[in-house]
Amino acid sequence: MLILEIMLSLLFFLAFGPWCVYSEERLLVEMTLVPNATVNGAVCLDGSLPAYHLHRGFGAGVNNWILQFEGGGWCNDIPSCLERAKTRRGSTRYMNKLEVFSGILSNNASLNPDFYNWNRVKLRYCDGASFSGDSKFDNGTSLLYFRGYKIWEAIIHDLLPKGLATACKALLSGCSAGALATFLHCDNFTKMLPSNASVKCLSDAGFFLDERDISLNYTMRSFYLDLIALQGIEKNLNQNCMRSTNNSKLCFFPQYALKYITTPYFILNSAYDVFQSTFPQQFHHSLIPPSADLHGHWNRCKLNPAMCNANQINVLQGLRHDMLVALNSFYKNSISGGMFINSCFAHCQSESQDTWFAVDSPRIHNKTIAEAVGDWYFSRRITKEIDCPYPCDTTCHNLIPSAQV
Repeated sequence: MLILEIMLSLLFFLAFGPWCVYSEERLLVEMTLVPNATVNGAVCLDGSLPAYHLHRGFGAGVNNWILQFEGGGWCNDIPSCLERAKTRRGSTRYMNKLEVFSGILSNNASLNPDFYNWNRVKLRYCDGASFSGDSKFDNGTSLLYFRGYKIWEAIIHDLLPKGLATACKALLSGCSAGALATFLHCDNFTKMLPSNASVKCLSDAGFFLDERDISLNYTMRSFYLDLIALQGIEKNLNQNCMRSTNNSKLCFFPQYALKYITTPYFILNSAYDVFQSTFPQQFHHSLIPPSADLHGHWNRCKLNPAMCNANQINVLQGLRHDMLVALNSFYKNSISGGMFINSCFAHCQSESQDTWFAVDSPRIHNKTIAEAVGDWYFSRRITKEIDCPYPCDTTCHNLIPSAQV
């Protein structure tokens, strides 16, 4: 009996390799550090090595790749970046060495029908600027590395000889701050792959608007401008966008950069994205920053959309309106583009199994997010789904997320 168990264990190891650990319900994938990253200064905020998690494809998907940028907000000044450097958001030293792969990263055909057998990679986020910065802070006492762009390049160069260089199909995806990274790196990713590869990009909850808050201030714009200046981002923004925009730094916003991206693109977003609308007050760069709600009139609404009064609902409907206006040209003119804009109070819907593809997943016209993305990627049909306004959608999974996004 012992010999049989050993043989079964050996067969399991040979079949699946040392990079993954399975439980009954979860796929856990081991972290891979990028050993040569320091040669080019591609390090996290604290100087630690960057990392990713790779689960190999199989069968018909062995030459296809999904790269998923991890999300996690930003830091736009020295104090917040120093604090971040002591956490998993700024250092691989504090990260879990095993990551759950679910949703679009699942290897289960019944849970991820179009991409389950692809090579799936999660790029860990440790630079605080959506993988876009290239500078350093050193005042003799404190040292911070803002090397997100170099981290992106280092991970790609580590993956190319592992099969990415011969990819037939590829999808660059991301959630939240990671979704913003897809806007910044989409065309660059296409150039790194074979010219005959089918390369496309997906943003999940990354269409951050250049929107006035309820005090009519550009809080998010101000936050981003500080971020761009601190981390040396401007030189890595879309050059065509920068040449065509009066304020080149605004090309950090997807609504300005999108029309200059030539790679086929899919935008998955809630029209009432909780990061931009009713997100908890720890985040000041939103539609309702604490500075604009000193008396806490929005507190109950932030916890439950059903508690919002008529005026607050009107403000949220205004956010939806502005998002659809910003996407109007993409909706009408992009032949290769796709959309799934639902009316759920959510943030990041592709990595969570219950929102990606499940019996009770959110739907628009009876189509799940996974089905919409798959139809678009494989050109099965045009996929530009826009939900009716809140509160009409009864399929939503309304989320009140934690402070870590």
